[in-house]
Amino acid sequence: MIAVIHPFGEHIAYFTLFAIPLLTITLTKTGSIVAFAGYVTYIDVMNNMGHCNFELIPKIAFSIFPPLKYLMYTPTYHSLHHTQFRTNYSLFMPFYDYVYGTLDKSTDTLYETSLERKDETPDVVHLTHLTTPESIYHMRLGFASLASKPYTSPKWYLRMLWPVTIWSMIITWIYGKTFVVERNVFKKLKVQTWAVPKYKIQYFMEWQREAINDLVMEAILEAEGKGAKVLTLGLLNQGEELNRNGELFLRRNPKLKVKLVDGSSLAVAVVLNTIPKGTTQVAFRGHFNKVAYHLALALCHKGIQVAIARQGDYQKLKLELESTDDQDNLILSNTHSQKVWLVGDGLSKEEELKASKGTLIIPYSQFPPNKVNKGCFYQTTPAMLTPKHLENIDSCENWLPRRVMSAWRIAGILHGLEGWNVNECGNEMFNVEKIWQASLQHGFTPVTK
Repeated sequence: MIAVIHPFGEHIAYFTLFAIPLLTITLTKTGSIVAFAGYVTYIDVMNNMGHCNFELIPKIAFSIFPPLKYLMYTPTYHSLHHTQFRTNYSLFMPFYDYVYGTLDKSTDTLYETSLERKDETPDVVHLTHLTTPESIYHMRLGFASLASKPYTSPKWYLRMLWPVTIWSMIITWIYGKTFVVERNVFKKLKVQTWAVPKYKIQYFMEWQREAINDLVMEAILEAEGKGAKVLTLGLLNQGEELNRNGELFLRRNPKLKVKLVDGSSLAVAVVLNTIPKGTTQVAFRGHFNKVAYHLALALCHKGIQVAIARQGDYQKLKLELESTDDQDNLILSNTHSQKVWLVGDGLSKEEELKASKGTLIIPYSQFPPNKVNKGCFYQTTPAMLTPKHLENIDSCENWLPRRVMSAWRIAGILHGLEGWNVNECGNEMFNVEKIWQASLQHGFTPVTK
């Protein structure tokens, strides 16, 4: 398929022809806002689809309803008009080309061969999921203008698209399979991001856990079947309550060739290197997970006082430090005087507001805190700036700025580049210093210096 730029005169002709129906319903006073919007939307969607240079109409659509081939054109159909020039004149509706004998003889053959393209074989797969119903618009397959900016609260105009949003939710529910969000290339390493068609809220529903784990397991097996060497579990796909940080999948299939990485080691390394030099004490708040556990141990070993608010978490750490001289650096405290807070998911707004003015809040969580305390300074979730030669970084990763990538996602890339043939999930933890040095050597840099 070939892309061709239209002459300016042709654009004027298009505009004039497309405006005739709108002028007609306006002059005859038979129009409406719905009719106007519907017509413009249809014309725009069909026109862009015909010139997208990619065949995306599935064969099953014509199998279910054969007359559709006379009513709707495809990208390959219209591409022949640009390459052969004297054929396939019809815009949107091929019926007239069939009637007047201007249909290109290779139309069906080109359509068939375009659908038979080989899937790209990824080396590393990052498995994420949808966050909110509106998050679909912030992906590449949504709006490019939104995808290129960090995801914050839903835009007001997206609420006007609620019929489309509901349809997208229904489609993802029926389709029930992971889909490719992004493809990147880094030093000949082919990296793909796949999304599980589930929303953040569903991960907290106990009755949804089995279905989610089945989808993740299917994605792992698919990645292995395609030859991927590493698969990283992003966002809640590595939840402790959901699958024990990915350990469940190794138990289900202990002979997996693809290596599962939860990225905890790099997340720990990023947070450790975000804490200002000279810090003498930190407080942990929010849900205490695998990253928090190893962070606390590392900080105690570095001689920094660690304040833990919950008795259970404190006892678990104390047991680990019992035979070392670092146990005195661990304290059980509910005070809010510390100037550096390391926070996880589940931090309530009430507790966040108790932080004193000037407190530095550093998340170790997958999701950012609420940022309700205006007197505090907030860092991003564990992430790093990507090298300039990492290709196709055209969209933002959730709430992170452009060309900033989460530590969990970067970890998989590093495992692929270095050829580390090990799993990092469940209780397994990769060497924190080793992966931090590898990230710097490959051109990833800290977001804050």
